[in-house]
Amino acid sequence: MSSPPQHSVEQSPRIPEEPEPPKHVAIIMDGNGRWASERGMHRSEGHRAGVNNVRRITTSFADHGVKYLTLFAFSTENWERPDDEVGFLISLMGEAVRQETQPLHDQGVRIRHIGRLDRLPDGLQDAIRESMELTKDNKGITLNLAYDYGGRAEIIDAVRAMVADGLRPDDITEDALQRHLYTAGLPDPDLIIRTAGEMRISNFLIWQSAYAEYYVTDVHWPDFDERQVAKALEAYGGRQRRYGRLDPDETS
Repeated sequence: MSSPPQHSVEQSPRIPEEPEPPKHVAIIMDGNGRWASERGMHRSEGHRAGVNNVRRITTSFADHGVKYLTLFAFSTENWERPDDEVGFLISLMGEAVRQETQPLHDQGVRIRHIGRLDRLPDGLQDAIRESMELTKDNKGITLNLAYDYGGRAEIIDAVRAMVADGLRPDDITEDALQRHLYTAGLPDPDLIIRTAGEMRISNFLIWQSAYAEYYVTDVHWPDFDERQVAKALEAYGGRQRRYGRLDPDETS
């Protein structure tokens, strides 16, 4: 007596897992002036367009599951630009903080400042502190605004703080230094993006970026939109982060 025919059971194709998004993304927002020049506009209009892009990009990264976003808005070296441009940038920052804090707060964004506050005008200092106070308990993405920020200045300030705290030479460890950085309590960036095609770090998060992945795009910051966010995250998802180690296959 013949046995009944065996029917193979087709298995549904396996859906590839989504790559884990970076926890912390940091961006060197470059190209505002060139964006304006290409359009026959004053550089100030490029800076304004760049500021207007912040909320859109913050929302986009939050939608992708990123928990921390750090934006390099004004460096310690930017003080050396022409006085009228510096004055405009300071004024624009104050305007942006006052206009954008409430909408970001409504979206659950927590705002944090990293950098020096003491050289900023009193009104801007107050606005920044008020934005941080208002949003400090929010549970959404943390937006770190690096304003009057420089990586070398941060390390110097951290060393001074350790000395002021009375740390002895044997107490100075990587953990101790990290606790005294502007970014204390934040994870190191997983991905650093630079717009406008420049291939340098420009004194940005030089301690924290030791093992960060870098992504450079020719797109100027005002044109860096949701599609560009997706491209950067896709590129990051294809990287293999080794932290100086070899893969098991390479050790055999």
